[in-house]
Formats: sequence, structure tokens, C-alpha cells
Amino acid sequence: MTAPLFGIVTDGGLDAYGGLNNAVPVAPFSVTFGETSYRTDELSREALFRELATNPAHPTSSQPTPQDWLEAYRRAGTRDVLAVTISAGLSGSRNAAEQARSLAGADVAVTIHDSRTLSAAQAFQVHAAATAAARGETLETAVAWMEAVAQETELYFTIETLEYLRRGGRIGRVQATLGGLLDLKPVITVDKATGTYTNVGRARSYRGAIVAVADRVTRTYAEGTPLRLGLLYGNEPADADTLLDVLAARHPIVWSGTAGVNPVLNVHTGPRALGVAAAPGPWPWER
Repeated sequence: MTAPLFGIVTDGGLDAYGGLNNAVPVAPFSVTFGETSYRTDELSREALFRELATNPAHPTSSQPTPQDWLEAYRRAGTRDVLAVTISAGLSGSRNAAEQARSLAGADVAVTIHDSRTLSAAQAFQVHAAATAAARGETLETAVAWMEAVAQETELYFTIETLEYLRRGGRIGRVQATLGGLLDLKPVITVDKATGTYTNVGRARSYRGAIVAVADRVTRTYAEGTPLRLGLLYGNEPADADTLLDVLAARHPIVWSGTAGVNPVLNVHTGPRALGVAAAPGPWPWER
């Protein structure tokens, strides 16, 4: 195998998939309940759900520190490093990555790429970069592949309650679109222009919201289009199975993977959440 010309690192905005090239160093976020903080690489999903159910303090999240990023750069094991961040419209992680770059010195050359998304869609971009590295491609090629993946990928998700987004101050355009009717279940995406959450649909029940997510995917790519799917679930794995069944009845599925939403993202969605990153056909470099 060709030796990689660069390494890839990312942050805790990633929801990783075993079936993708997602095994890269991660600069973790932190989750705080009251006076107790946990690094998200030390907090299991099960422990988070216990805290959400029993801890009266509303959790908050913190971006990786510059030192966290610096450690990730060093773990990459290469002089040239490509850092893929969660959308700067959702987190200050990119700023911390930039601060770490200035601390890294001449021994490390860091290129920072804002994914302008998160979660499964971020995983798709990390996969593109890591595939390029594994094939001996240049860093410039990796960025081009990530941009091609970003252009064709959409991320949609729904949540059982808006309460966690509201408490975390991230509800913004979602609440405005719903008109304050908090009993409705939203279908949310990340606006590619701003890198922030926006609402693109609604439903009166959670089951209806799962179908509404599928409807957005089919509306975007047209029924019958082959799809790659990165499915996501909160505390109910069966939700992802339900969404896959609905989409498989409309589209040939080229690839699918399932992952639990990581703790830092679950802090903002609440325990029950369902999402999907969708893209058409094979990967851009396979066409």
C-alpha cells in the first residue's frame, strides 16, 4: 500500500461508521452537568442517557480545546495534517483548531477544512479524505473529494422534543419556522450556505416525522435513485431500521451504515433522535 502523504484528524462532531474510513484521531468535545465535566471520549452513550434521565442540571457542551487539537495533530503521525471540523456555524471547534495550528510549530503543517456540517455527513467527508490518503493521493485531491461529497450529501434529522435545542440556544431558525408550536416534530437540516440548522419539514407524531425525513430524501434525489445512507439513532436503534425500510422501498441502497448519535450531539437533540446522511450512487472517485 502507498504510504500516505498526509494524516487526517477530526473533532467530536463526527459520528463514525465501522464501514467507512473513519478511524482517525479525534479532538473530543466535553459535556458538563452542573459542576461535573466529561470528555466525550470518556462518556458512553449509556452513561449519558442515565445522566439525562436523572441529573436535574441541564447539560452543556464545550468545543475541543486548542490542546486537544494539538494532541490530535501529533497523533496523526505525519508532518502534513488535514483537520476536518464540524461546521463553524454550530461550534467554535474550527477556531480552536486554528489556535492549535499556530502552536504546532514548524514540525506540523495543518490544513483546516470546515465540513459545514456534522455527524454522519461529516463522516462521509472524513471517509473521502482518508480514502484519498490511503491511495497515496495528494492533500489537494482529498479536499476536492471532500467538496464533491459535501455538494451531493444532505443530512436530515428529527427529534422527539425541541426542549434540548431550546435550552442549548441552538433552536434559532428551527423554532421560527415552526412558529413556536413545540408539539410538532421538526425535520431539520444544515443549511449549506450558513452551516447552521434550519427546518425543512414537520409532522404531528414521531412516526410521522420519520416518514417526513424519508420524504425529504426522496424529494431531493427522486424515487429510484440509488443511495448511500448513513443512518443515525438516539436511544431507539429500531428508529434507524424503520427509516431504512421506508427508503429501501423507494431507492436501491448502494451502501448503508448505522451509528448511535454521539454524546455531545445527543446533549442537543435529547435522547430520542433519528437522522440520515444521504447521497446518490457510488462515491465520486468510483464513478
